[in-house]
Amino acid sequence: MRTENEQRVAIASTWISVAVNVVLVAAQIVVGFIARSQALIADGLHSASDIVADIIVLVAARHGNVAADDDHPYGHMRFENFASLLLGVILVATGIGMAFSAATRLADGASLAAVHPVALAIAVFTLICKEGLFRYMRRIGERLRSSMLVANAYHARADAASSLVVAIGIGANLAGLHAMDSIAAAIVGFMVARSGWQFAWAAFRDLTDHALSQEEIAAIQRTILGIEGVRGVHELRSRRMGDWAAVDAHVLVGSRLSVSEGHFIAERVRDAVRAEHRVIEAVVHIDPADAHQVERLLRYPTRESVLRVLRHELPEARLARHALRLHYLDTGVEVELELAADASNEECELVEHAVRRLTAEFGGQVVVVRLSQGLGSQRAPAVADDPALNDS
Repeated sequence: MRTENEQRVAIASTWISVAVNVVLVAAQIVVGFIARSQALIADGLHSASDIVADIIVLVAARHGNVAADDDHPYGHMRFENFASLLLGVILVATGIGMAFSAATRLADGASLAAVHPVALAIAVFTLICKEGLFRYMRRIGERLRSSMLVANAYHARADAASSLVVAIGIGANLAGLHAMDSIAAAIVGFMVARSGWQFAWAAFRDLTDHALSQEEIAAIQRTILGIEGVRGVHELRSRRMGDWAAVDAHVLVGSRLSVSEGHFIAERVRDAVRAEHRVIEAVVHIDPADAHQVERLLRYPTRESVLRVLRHELPEARLARHALRLHYLDTGVEVELELAADASNEECELVEHAVRRLTAEFGGQVVVVRLSQGLGSQRAPAVADDPALNDS
């Protein structure tokens, strides 16, 4: 999400656009009637569409920066994608309208009526204002990395192009070269429609969970691989959320790390990705580096199955005194059993019988059994060195 300062800048820039457009629309329509310029009046009505676009941007910018809630757990950033789609459609409609109007005038040979030269001055003034507004809004949009603000800036550029057509048309009218207005209008109309299509298509792709570019994905992968303890990354998925992104990644770590250390690495990855990239949320799944064959892993005995076998030789009360760790790897299940420091010789012998039963029960699925004993015990070396227990 944007910071409060970025949000204020985005909204302020849009209000400036609204103020400029209100002044220009009033000037174009009033002068158009006085100067008898139908082109200037039409351009004024066209400029009015910018006010509608600005209102859409204001609504989307306000709602898009609202924090996540129960109905929108990922936030409201996609309001901006939807607003960009609407702006793109407006640009397409504007361009098609300009091209159709120009084609109609060329087909029927109609020409602009004689106008007063003041209409040309207003058209040029509008062109300068629109171009200045475009450059200002594009700079703000690029600084905030807002596709919606950039799209709105290009809408202002579309109006600048329209004003250029009107200026050429009025100038041609005053010079008697009436056809130049329609030809220029058709060319600019096509350019405006093409620009609108590009914005609408980009917004549509974002709304349908299109992935980030390969360059962006590669940069995120480099960030993840730079975290200490990460051995690899795969299944990195991404989707746009407004001008931000949501990322899912499977990160490979040492297969025998503790759960808490794996979680620590995952949090470091998540923090780095969000800090170094425009990512609003990163979900990190930890994978053991030596466990890739999921279908095979799911057939291995569960912890409860292992405990069930061990309970045949060791009562539950005694079994609970010892620490059992299981490592699920492609080669099989590695079992680590750390005996309590005060375990008696009799208890250690019961454990040895239980482990032998375990390896017999599951065959090749339990590939290694490691026994150890807490500090202070004199029985530990004999248990740990028994080759019959350390390999299946």
